[in-house]
Amino acid sequence: MSGTTTPPADGWDATTRIGVVVPSADIGPEAELQAVSPQSVTIHASRIDFGGMLPGGHMVAEKIPQDPIAAFVEPPAVDNAVGLLADSPLHALVLGFTSSSYVLGADGEKALYARLAPVTRGIPITGTARAAVAGFRALGAERIAIVNPPWFDDRLSTQGRDYFASQGFDVVHHGPVGLPSEQTAITPQNLSEWIRTTVADARPEAILVAGNGIRAVGTVRGLEEELGFSVLTANQVVLWHALHLAGAAATAAEVTAYGRLFRTVPKEA
Repeated sequence: MSGTTTPPADGWDATTRIGVVVPSADIGPEAELQAVSPQSVTIHASRIDFGGMLPGGHMVAEKIPQDPIAAFVEPPAVDNAVGLLADSPLHALVLGFTSSSYVLGADGEKALYARLAPVTRGIPITGTARAAVAGFRALGAERIAIVNPPWFDDRLSTQGRDYFASQGFDVVHHGPVGLPSEQTAITPQNLSEWIRTTVADARPEAILVAGNGIRAVGTVRGLEEELGFSVLTANQVVLWHALHLAGAAATAAEVTAYGRLFRTVPKEA
């Protein structure tokens, strides 16, 4: 009789496996990606030493310096991390670090992906900014707001505005959220309240809560229902984009609690 008992799920029969490169002390991307993912999706991480965080997940300073942000995507560390992930039988790869795209700009980010192409073994790769552009376009949103983590300074926030403006979007609001600069101090409740009172009056068609280390996916459903505009977050949008790049559109459509984005498909890969 015991031989006919169905064993409990063990993860080995996942139909979609996604690799993500994250800063060494940051657990946020993995936590949120796995929370949003259907059971048929597994998340597999590779880590890179990041000088902007201390052991235990604390920020090294109230605002992240630009030097460690730029260093995160310099060779050979990120190339090695992507290459090691690509050795696994994955279906898509993700760079879980928004701020590097801000610093690089759209052209520099394009060059980064071109540089990484030889080590991906043909596995499609995306990141927050690239996925957000695809998400805004899929939603038909042109007026956008960018809400950055409190550890982004004004210069970094402006670089983010410039990134999206260079892609043809009208950025009606951008800036760091006015909450304490500590990951554990941010909750869906206080982040939603700040967006409600500070961003909503700009009347965007969609917003992006940028930064893969900010606790944000829990805000999506409530804000969309209350305020009417589409809500993207760093980890939500990279999962959506990675699933589509992996050819798992049907799996993406199974996600119903994390925004209208999952009811759309990218206009281009």
